[in-house]
Amino acid sequence: MRKFVPILALAAMFATSMIAPTAADAKGCLRGAAAGAVAGHYAHHHAVLGAVGGCVAAHEYYKHKAAKAAAAAQPAH
Repeated sequence: MRKFVPILALAAMFATSMIAPTAADAKGCLRGAAAGAVAGHYAHHHAVLGAVGGCVAAHEYYKHKAAKAAAAAQPAH
């Protein structure tokens, strides 16, 4: 079972990366995955699960930040 969980996590990361592959998403994902892996390691040795969760959370954060910046950049009519 312990060998199955990392394989499942990698498959989930691969599937989500195929949905919307852009360069800005990778930056958020890598930062979030690094922070999530460290946090997951200290939370009962779940580094892979933390990395997946951190990647998803950072991706959503940077997507929201980019949308807010694009909305602020548009001139008001």
